[in-house]
Amino acid sequence: MSSTATNPRQQAHELIDRMAPSQVFAVVGLLQTMLDPVSRAIANAPFDDEPETENERQAVAASKAWMAEHPGQGIPHDEILAEFGLASQDVR
Repeated sequence: MSSTATNPRQQAHELIDRMAPSQVFAVVGLLQTMLDPVSRAIANAPFDDEPETENERQAVAASKAWMAEHPGQGIPHDEILAEFGLASQDVR
């Protein structure tokens, strides 16, 4: 494997060739995630360390109180997705 030391792409191919099918499946998923621009942007996004404001805390508390007072009256997730032309399997 002396050629692999200078050619990382060839080394990757050789390593993949030695993997079990389940391992290859996992590596393919990893590579797809690495190459997807949205996944890459999310992975590289800075941590949101902005403190929650009092207004935000109050808004969250109000929404939780409303949901507690009106059980079953929220909008189902699938309906919200449909408004954007999406289905559950599109956002996994």
